[in-house]
Amino acid sequence: MAINKIKPDYIFETSWEVCNKVGGIYTVLSSKYMAVRGKLENRYIFIGPDVWKETIDNPDFIEDKRLYKAWREKAATEGLRIRTGRWNIPGKPVAVLIDFTPFFAEKDKIFTYFWETYQLDSISGGWDYIEPALFGFAAGKVIESFYNFHLSANDKIIAHFHEWMTGAGILYLKENTPQIGTVFTTHATSLGRSIAGNNMPLYDNPGNFRSDELSKQLGITSKHSLELLSANESDSFTTVSKITSVECETFLSKKPDVITPNGFSNDFLPGQENFEKDRKSARKLLSDVAEAVLNQKIKKDSLFVLTSGRYEFRNKGLDVFIDALGKLNDKDELRKDIVAFITVPGHQAGPRKDVKKLIGKCDYRIPISNEYLTHVLYDSKHDPVLNRIIENKLNNSPENNVKVIFVPAYLNGSDGIFDKDYYDLLVGFDLTVFPSYYEPWGYTPLESIAFHIPTITTSLAGFGIWVQSSKEIKHFAVSVIKRTDTNTEEVAEEVSKRLEYFVSADIKEIEKARDEAFVISQGLLWKNLVKHYHEAYSIALGKAETRSGLFRAKRSVLLTEVKNGTSEKPEWKKTGKYYFNPEGL
Repeated sequence: MAINKIKPDYIFETSWEVCNKVGGIYTVLSSKYMAVRGKLENRYIFIGPDVWKETIDNPDFIEDKRLYKAWREKAATEGLRIRTGRWNIPGKPVAVLIDFTPFFAEKDKIFTYFWETYQLDSISGGWDYIEPALFGFAAGKVIESFYNFHLSANDKIIAHFHEWMTGAGILYLKENTPQIGTVFTTHATSLGRSIAGNNMPLYDNPGNFRSDELSKQLGITSKHSLELLSANESDSFTTVSKITSVECETFLSKKPDVITPNGFSNDFLPGQENFEKDRKSARKLLSDVAEAVLNQKIKKDSLFVLTSGRYEFRNKGLDVFIDALGKLNDKDELRKDIVAFITVPGHQAGPRKDVKKLIGKCDYRIPISNEYLTHVLYDSKHDPVLNRIIENKLNNSPENNVKVIFVPAYLNGSDGIFDKDYYDLLVGFDLTVFPSYYEPWGYTPLESIAFHIPTITTSLAGFGIWVQSSKEIKHFAVSVIKRTDTNTEEVAEEVSKRLEYFVSADIKEIEKARDEAFVISQGLLWKNLVKHYHEAYSIALGKAETRSGLFRAKRSVLLTEVKNGTSEKPEWKKTGKYYFNPEGL
């Protein structure tokens, strides 16, 4: 089917991360909107969970009670509790937030329906399964309600769902609104992530996996069941990289119809006129915080290195990063000091008051060693990052050339120490390191190069594979280190060598790497990638069009039979009110 052959008149895009900044999917959705929307404007509608309703005002959601007021009131009579407004991102798209908690009381009935219809196995699912599954179900009902109120049989409609957490919406719509083409995107399979997170080998012998047995062993039977059904029942199935495509074939018995790589928009980059100013400001703040933790002077020419992301110790390669720093710390002499920041959200109790008090006010008279934290961390004695730092004898003493600062907080502008957004700090770094073991895509290294910052990633990251397959690297802007199930030590050694290169490189070499990094990033602008989404939408709409035509033909025949008195009880009435409702036509 030709790309762009069929274009949607409406897009409904559903994710747990709509107006809810949790992880990388938030970045995907919020950054691609402007490139994908075309002329749809208000006909591109995001659907998310109303999880902020009992907390402070959601900074991402601008409520507008006038927007779709009549439909919202009608939806309320159908038992749907929703809020309408705008997502506070560039373009300010329409957003509908759903309070799905009323469906808790009906969960047994809902899951019974899905079992009888699709054999969805929800029996063993805990609340970490039940809540998102009910949200997905509610999203399906909200889309159906909007369709019934506003749309016609001629509209071409896409309902796009992200991750297993929303998959129940696909199953619901398939039964109740066949006119809607459904798209399912998995950014990482639940089974693949769980295998990697449990320190099991994922890559060497994929043919040996038995998905049903493994999902039961790992306690994710219900999540896997919903994901499997979503992939196979959707009209168009996509994933974000080649490495995850293989994972989908292995665990979900379905090869994705389209690979939709993650991109970015230049909108979130600092303007060229402010770039150096922003960079200097960020470096000063990073230096000030490091000095406050250590009460030691940080040299101006120090190499500022960053790793960040979810706190997945092995999956994100935090262990390898720290081991590489330990190897460098053992060297007698480095041309520059290294100040390494580990920014992964942990279980923390707020900013350290003593650190906050010293920012910009250090006296350096009594240097502090064996301190790493910017925030108070619960159960710090059992923290994997801190323990690995100690194992590597990274003492943060004055004589050490390598210093490590651990920031276990979201950098959202209100963490109490930096009070800056992640991107406002990212611009100040010289190098980033993401030696991941499990990384279906890898937004963090992509963001890094977009900010002119060279990065280190691995051959097990979707982004790393994309670079290897499409770009020639001349100046170490992106270092892709081969990683397997068993070569952790070798990866740490390679990371340390690349770090040492940047410590030793002269200004001209560094500038070439920085320029090359930005050039590479431009290949992943959303304007270059939206064609993959249009292809996925065209596939889904083609199937929906065929399906709807078939049902309309059946309905026409049955209406004639009912009118002529030759059919009182149509055989296919089981398909529901949408497919056959003579009284309403």
